[in-house]
Amino acid sequence: MKNNLQRFVVSIWVINALFITQTLIFAQPPTPPRKTLSLPNGAKPIPKGKYEPNWDSIKKNYKTPSWFLEAKFGIMMHWGLYSVPAYQSEWYPMHMYSNPGIIKWHQEHFGMQDKFGYKDFIPMFKAEKFNPDAWAELFKKSGAKYIIPTAEHHDGFAMYDSDLTRWDAKDMGPKRDLIGDLSRAVRKVGLKFGVSNHRMENWSFMYPKDVNLKTDLFDPEFADFYGPPQKPQNGEDVMAGKAAFSKEFLEEWLRRCQELVDKYQPDILWFDNGINDRGLDPIKLRLAAYYYNSAEKWKKEVSLSTKSDAYLYGSIKDYERQSRAPKEITDYPWQVDDPVLNRFGYTEGSPIVNVGTVVNRLIENVSKNGGLLLNISPKADGTIPDNQQNLLLEIGKWMNANSEGIYGTHAWTKFGEGENDEQRFRFTVKKGILYVFVMNYKETDLLIKSLPNTIGNVKSVELLGSNNKFNFSQNKDGLRIDFPYVQLKGLPFVFKIKGLNLK
Repeated sequence: MKNNLQRFVVSIWVINALFITQTLIFAQPPTPPRKTLSLPNGAKPIPKGKYEPNWDSIKKNYKTPSWFLEAKFGIMMHWGLYSVPAYQSEWYPMHMYSNPGIIKWHQEHFGMQDKFGYKDFIPMFKAEKFNPDAWAELFKKSGAKYIIPTAEHHDGFAMYDSDLTRWDAKDMGPKRDLIGDLSRAVRKVGLKFGVSNHRMENWSFMYPKDVNLKTDLFDPEFADFYGPPQKPQNGEDVMAGKAAFSKEFLEEWLRRCQELVDKYQPDILWFDNGINDRGLDPIKLRLAAYYYNSAEKWKKEVSLSTKSDAYLYGSIKDYERQSRAPKEITDYPWQVDDPVLNRFGYTEGSPIVNVGTVVNRLIENVSKNGGLLLNISPKADGTIPDNQQNLLLEIGKWMNANSEGIYGTHAWTKFGEGENDEQRFRFTVKKGILYVFVMNYKETDLLIKSLPNTIGNVKSVELLGSNNKFNFSQNKDGLRIDFPYVQLKGLPFVFKIKGLNLK
């Protein structure tokens, strides 16, 4: 009996020892606590003004900037360290530590992740050919009215001159304030200037999934850059807004946003999905009050732009990619951020959209009270690839002839007619004038069924960009325009219609 008991105790001890050994071998090592920046003088107070950090105050005082309602078309850009490998996407810093295929590709081209980590792309990001004045002139020729470069992406590298971190473009890499230089050039040619900030996503963005992969992410020497990244909670995606952010990290996020506000006075401050979670409302409201009260002192109309319902009030809603755009007319202004390449960051060999696709998307959005924020992808050396420049110039040529039907317009009572028909039209309105965008047709005799004489008598029909007037007839079936030209290949054209007394 005694021997049996001894054998049983020994067996239990052996089983426990094996379990502990397996746990030590296979368990995920504990993540070091997130390192946050030392914030000089603590939290910055909210400037005095009519905005307070609560939803009632934001709702009561916010008004969409008049310049945004006029603009309709802007340019965004994803440009940063991820432009150096130019592979897969702007999420390269995440995938080089977590995606098996990208891990292997990185090792083959740059080395092991503990020897050549993401930080080692910084000296290679030189932006030596960056010419902000040339960029600004190109943007102006495209017909865009506002520009939003990435001030900081998920990777945590600041593209501006930051007083809070050494990991910025002024102190490393290009050794210049890329955001500051571009802001001055863009404003010099009369365009509005904003910035995007993805800092919130940095919390767990580059966390490695493979415990056996050796990386530089948890090296104390680089903790003020990597964090180190924290493990996403409950397997949630980094963009789902579920990570358990520390109070210190949130205060740092706010301070970095305030720095961008103070240094560059952005006309628009854009955020990705990382701030969508309702649990972040208190810190987001503090930012909104800080930004809007600051703008009151500058005497500028500004706005936040966010996705989903990140801000219940006080923000221009943004939709990522055209496929997510509203399909019907909305009672609020919005924009779609849509890339010219497959991804948002520059990648070698990526196909590019054509001018017809961009123009069609712009028209579709404006006809429903939205706009288009077209994303371009500069290279690491500071150049915008020729095919992207040519695209912007082609858009500009179309805008030169037809922008009257875009700028400052709003949706009519219906956004258009004809979805898959041989004739398809879209409508916008400005100062009592109806603009009809002919998206496609096959007959030289155009019939717009949405414009019968029962809604009013048309007085004249002109073609934008030509100064030509056309014969027309109007009855209960619609407005028929005698258009003696063969199909105008490629791009939509626009009729300017007067006499309907529209609002």
